[in-house]
Amino acid sequence: MLLSGSDHWSDKAPTAQSRGETRFARTDSDRVGALVIGGALGSLDLARSLGRRGVPVRFLTSDNTIARYSRYTVASAICPKPSEPGALEWLLNYARAHALQGWALFPGGDPEVRLVAEHHDALAALFRMTTPPWDIVRWAHNKRLTYERADELGIDYPHVYRLRSRADIETGEFRFPLVLKPTSRDIANSFTMAKAWRVENRAELLALFDQAAGMVGEGDIVCQEYIPGDGTTQFSYAALCDHGVPVASLVARRTRQDPVEFGKTSTFVESCLNEEVAAASRRFVESLAYTGLVELEFKYDPRDRRYKLLDVNPRLWNWISLGAAAGVDFSFLAWRLAMGDQVSPVEGRPGAAWIHASRDALTALQLLAGRKISLSDYVRSLQMAPSLAVFAKDDILPSLVDLPVVASRLVVRQVSALLGGSSPGRVERRPENTQRLGIAPAGTEP
Repeated sequence: MLLSGSDHWSDKAPTAQSRGETRFARTDSDRVGALVIGGALGSLDLARSLGRRGVPVRFLTSDNTIARYSRYTVASAICPKPSEPGALEWLLNYARAHALQGWALFPGGDPEVRLVAEHHDALAALFRMTTPPWDIVRWAHNKRLTYERADELGIDYPHVYRLRSRADIETGEFRFPLVLKPTSRDIANSFTMAKAWRVENRAELLALFDQAAGMVGEGDIVCQEYIPGDGTTQFSYAALCDHGVPVASLVARRTRQDPVEFGKTSTFVESCLNEEVAAASRRFVESLAYTGLVELEFKYDPRDRRYKLLDVNPRLWNWISLGAAAGVDFSFLAWRLAMGDQVSPVEGRPGAAWIHASRDALTALQLLAGRKISLSDYVRSLQMAPSLAVFAKDDILPSLVDLPVVASRLVVRQVSALLGGSSPGRVERRPENTQRLGIAPAGTEP
């Protein structure tokens, strides 16, 4: 791994070796690799998957740095945040300066996805693209548009209340509890960094709506019904698509998540069979002629026995390495597709598992303490020999970096519980508590 001082972000973008923008040849080369921007564990898996096959991987980040510590990351740099002026020019100059023409470009987080999608044509002149342009990505990036498309396709989703101002709250009819979410997570604040804010009554809805509006604006708030249940009722369809056709896919259940009620990140995921989720997901990606990696999240509603679409993530996701354990190495297949290779259709086998061991231990303790799982259930899940999210025998350093982060999160939670009376593992109704709970930055951890 190389991290030179000249690779750090500054107000001055790196000087390009060549200012010419000639389109790259569609032939493979020993030097052709992958450039990953942002992300967390999904980016780490991509570096390992490609690096073990001799494909060079560079990593750029303005936030989570865990992928830079992998031995398979040949170089890394601190880049400007995607929302900063000059972010695109910096990226283009970085590619020219390091002769990355023809490399595959992988955005790892929501802000990076938007940057790449909105400037798709300019970036496609240098890179092989792995995500679609903005006219397609926007249907996944913005929750209001996601639900609009789902409605057109006859795909179930949570009931949404239209809130244009405080007046709609004062006069509207609601069935509490409710959930407030941002339409997108392009900026970082206590609202966008939380998975969701739970609302119990009208007075609380007025107060939280005002706080959220002050952070993202009244037009970028989604108010929807609360669907009961924890991670065992939440399912995902993960796929690599080529013009709307899934060429690699699997269905997974988020058996355990952190926090327990509104999981910001998965801690134990297992592949399974669920044709209802798969069929709805295929309709969605087909309607967009979608090309690239995508993960669609559903939650089973026991009240009407329907699977309802929650989110669509058009990027790498944290538990992507479950795919390799289930026979579908999404990272490598996505790189092959970007290189123009023919990818034979493949579906992941059920019964494989993935675990973020350090975080899952904390989640399991909370579930055991609340008597939501038994010790025998927990032990049985470990006997599935799950794929490890961070630890790898041939790549130790990322796991050493991860442990202090998890330890500090545990301390913060316990202190928060003692001082504020909050319940560990629960997303608080009040936004100021989301940071005290140590919730990770948005857009990186489905």
